[in-house]
Amino acid sequence: MLLALFTLLEVTFTDDGLRFVAAGLVMGLGALATPIGIGRLVASAMDALGRNPEALPAIQTNMILGVAFCEAIAIYSLIVAIMIGFVF
Repeated sequence: MLLALFTLLEVTFTDDGLRFVAAGLVMGLGALATPIGIGRLVASAMDALGRNPEALPAIQTNMILGVAFCEAIAIYSLIVAIMIGFVF
């Protein structure tokens, strides 16, 4: 049905347009995954600190590493989106 609508409106799909749609999807999914991961990580760290406050140095170190890895996902998705949009 959607294809029939596109043919009725004479919509053409070009390689450039599809590349930019793919770049937008990559960046959108990467930007969606990052705050979900950080939120879950920080919530778990706060729960662990509530149960065992003496373990602050170990939990804090692991939490900072986890946040850095989650932010790396967003940076990687940005790089992939730029590569899809402009290089390939």
